[in-house]
Amino acid sequence: MCVDFTDLNKACSKDSFPLSRIDQLVNATAVLELLSFTDTYSGYNRIRMHEPEEEKMSFTTDQGLYCYTVMPFRLKNAVATYQRLVNRKFARQFDRNMEVYVDDMLTKSIIAERHVFDFETFNALRKYKMKLNLNKCVFGVPSGRFLGFQVHQRGIKVNPNKIKALANFKSPKTLKDIWRLIGCLASLNRFISKSVDKGIPYFGPSKRVKR
Repeated sequence: MCVDFTDLNKACSKDSFPLSRIDQLVNATAVLELLSFTDTYSGYNRIRMHEPEEEKMSFTTDQGLYCYTVMPFRLKNAVATYQRLVNRKFARQFDRNMEVYVDDMLTKSIIAERHVFDFETFNALRKYKMKLNLNKCVFGVPSGRFLGFQVHQRGIKVNPNKIKALANFKSPKTLKDIWRLIGCLASLNRFISKSVDKGIPYFGPSKRVKR
């Protein structure tokens, strides 16, 4: 089922609540002995909508008129709302043994023997009735992928999939292709020496490429 929230999103003011900075989260996960990667299941749907606002998310079916009673995807401020939720629920663990970016959560331990104690994450999940997607969870490993990077005890490495995507990238022929290539380079800029200088040739006059 797909509901078009275009008009509703245009009418809503922007929630300025900031998302966590990915580079800071990734830096905070390096040189640790054990990591556990967890992903919440239907996390957005754990947030109840304000009852007077439910009718604004109504949709029609062959059986009648319905509306969402929990927060659906594609709402303008859904991501900011969910980030605010997890920031509050896991506030005691931030900057100590946990990092969270929306529904991606990582529990970390400097010493492997303390990982069981650091996993107080389960207490918060149980308290607020949040569920995990076990197909995307990995527990007690020395390395893993987090927010597009490979993190482990020796530091941070680039995601092999990103290298493969860039290596297989065909020569750009349109402006859209160029912006895609620039996006790939931007995601790898911390691993490429003078990446900005290498991208300068792609910022030439737009008339040289097809739109």
